[in-house]
Amino acid sequence: MPKEPRQKVRDAKPKGDTLTRNLVLGMVGLVVLSGVIFTFMDKRSGGGSETPIAIENLDTSNLGAPLSAQVSEADDYGIVFNPDSALEINIWEDFQCPFCNFFEKEMGGYLDELIRNKEAKVVYHMASFLGQESVRASNAAYCAIDEGRFLDFHKALYQVQGNENSGLFSNENLITIGKKLGITNQSFADCVNDNKYGDSVKKVAESMKPNNVEGTPTVFINGTRWERTTSEFKLDEFKAAVEAAKQ
Repeated sequence: MPKEPRQKVRDAKPKGDTLTRNLVLGMVGLVVLSGVIFTFMDKRSGGGSETPIAIENLDTSNLGAPLSAQVSEADDYGIVFNPDSALEINIWEDFQCPFCNFFEKEMGGYLDELIRNKEAKVVYHMASFLGQESVRASNAAYCAIDEGRFLDFHKALYQVQGNENSGLFSNENLITIGKKLGITNQSFADCVNDNKYGDSVKKVAESMKPNNVEGTPTVFINGTRWERTTSEFKLDEFKAAVEAAKQ
């Protein structure tokens, strides 16, 4: 569903005596300076050192076999499975979007089957309009392609999803999630820390408007936007739309 634009807050004229105003300005300056320092320190690590409980308890008992995918410029830098299939499903998501999480929990297993059984070309467009942690998560998901683990990584990020820009999707935590999935190569950690696929993530973000994508999740089946009939995501309804597109 489209994310409601945040309203801009107009600057109010300072009130109160001069001493109070100066104290407030001083505190604001300190917060800004602290933010700058944190941003500088965060550039590579992306967060703190304590692993959240959700990641510690991540269930990795049902990992699928590694599966190759490709990043396709022709598909707006989406992550493509089964490029030669006649049936095509394009999925636009943001890893911090709670509605995308609902969609994944209901449809993820079915999409996994379609991909592994080579029944459909499935293209994941990982958007990043909800903030820097969306950018980090999307880049890390691209890094997981190199290990054949995009689908598992994609699923894991939704399993641990927390509040928007809460610090959960730090580089350090994303690397830990990879390790939980058996991705222990230093190349993966370097890919995450160096924002290797930052350009691809940016290209996906830029392609939202030309594709008339105003929010997430947005799904197209053979070029037709899938519209659910209720506020809930219903697997039977989605399956029916996919089966109809096969005709």
